[in-house]
Amino acid sequence: MAGSLKIHFLPLFFIGLSTMASATLFTLQNSCTYTVWPATISGNGAAVLGGGGFELAPGDTVQLPAPQGWSGRFWARTGCDFNAAGNGQCTTGDCGGVLKCTGGGAPPVSLVEFTIGSGDASKDFYDVSLVDGYNVGLSVQPSGGSGDCQSAGCVSDVNADCPKEL
Repeated sequence: MAGSLKIHFLPLFFIGLSTMASATLFTLQNSCTYTVWPATISGNGAAVLGGGGFELAPGDTVQLPAPQGWSGRFWARTGCDFNAAGNGQCTTGDCGGVLKCTGGGAPPVSLVEFTIGSGDASKDFYDVSLVDGYNVGLSVQPSGGSGDCQSAGCVSDVNADCPKEL
């Protein structure tokens, strides 16, 4: 499947997925009122998209092309402070004190995970996961391609409704 995908960091960080021909294009959009630092890692040794991490101001959007067969995850880091060399830390989702992540984010962190098909007849798979906790609302909206892909997300502040002991 080729197409595109949008990922929203919310109040909403939005990730969009578009598939055109045999390429996948991720669109990350920051719909929060504050800056987020999206992070990416590859799950199968493929290219790391976006260099592993970058700054995304409120209202900004970035597009990241992914090759066929790409697998990995995205998450939003918050409260980050990095120096010119890319060293620093984040309040949530920190990945070893660097801007360009080489490993996963420290919990609590909301995740979006993808496995992109490796051929024209292959399917893409994605999910929104709170297995590592919740720090930012996010959603995924596929477009283009084929199949019956649906939007997915966690767009409510689950921390506000979570029992204090959890």
